[in-house]
Amino acid sequence: MPRYVIERTVPALSREELAAAARRSIAVLEGMPEVRWIRSYVSDAEGKIYCEYDAPSPEAIREHARRAGLPVDRIAEVALEISPAMFV
Repeated sequence: MPRYVIERTVPALSREELAAAARRSIAVLEGMPEVRWIRSYVSDAEGKIYCEYDAPSPEAIREHARRAGLPVDRIAEVALEISPAMFV
């Protein structure tokens, strides 16, 4: 299954607003078993959220976002995942 990084521009969100968005995402994912949310990184300074997902296609990512009411600025497919442990 391809892995993607999604860039989302968001206004400043409270932790409660982030939690509500996460609950919406999870509820939508229950009906989309082919899409899996791995993790997200929030940058308050940049007004961005970067999310990691497994999905069959960018279109599936966009459909999930549409249903959950989440923005999508960019979707980048991950070609290779590396970590420092691979080089020691």
